Formats: sequence, C-alpha cells, structure tokens
Amino acid sequence: MILWFTIVQVVVAVAAGLFCIIAGLAGRRPSDWTVGSLALVELLLVAQVVIAIVSPFAGNPPTGSLLEFWVYLVSAVLLPFAAVAWALLERSRWSTVIMGVAALSIAVMVWRMHVIWTLQPA
Repeated sequence: MILWFTIVQVVVAVAAGLFCIIAGLAGRRPSDWTVGSLALVELLLVAQVVIAIVSPFAGNPPTGSLLEFWVYLVSAVLLPFAAVAWALLERSRWSTVIMGVAALSIAVMVWRMHVIWTLQPA
C-alpha cells in the first residue's frame, strides 16, 4: 500500500463519517450529500483495489497475510453499498448515522490493511 494514499483514505472516511453522524443526529435524513460522501469513500476503495493488484508487480509486496488483507479490503468495499442500501430503504435520521458509523469503520479497516501490508510479518 502507499502511505500517502492510505492517509487520504483515512482522512476522507473519517470526514465522511463525522459528517454523516452529525447530520443524522441533527435529524437529517439521507441526502445527496451524505450518500455522496460514502460514494467518495467507495471510489477511493476501488482505487485501493487497483493499487493492491498492481503493487506486488511494482516491487511493493505485502509483508503480512495476503488473505487477511484481501478479506479486509473486500469487506470494506462492500460496507458502503450495504450502508447506502439501508439508508435508501429506511429513510430516517438513524440510517444517516449508520452511514457515518460505516465510514468510520472503513477508516479503521483501511489503517489495519496498511499495517498488514507494511508492518506485520507473515
């Protein structure tokens, strides 16, 4: 993984998470802004999938468990879809909060993926 891209992903995911949680606790239902923030997180995760596929061929192989890394990555990619689907099915303020919790969870998962890729011996 690339450190600066990991930091960008974590910052964007935390910002999206806090934005959605604050909007939800303020009584806002899911909107283009809250769903769009998770779409941005998803876009960065798709870019991470491409980076994870290309990096070993470019001389940046993982040091930790490749299976564990990919389980985290696939789970993180599916999480925004599930949160947005929930938000669109149940259009309440709590579904906006759920999207925020999903984004914060993704931030933690991305950092863990970075640790698996760079610091954790296999």
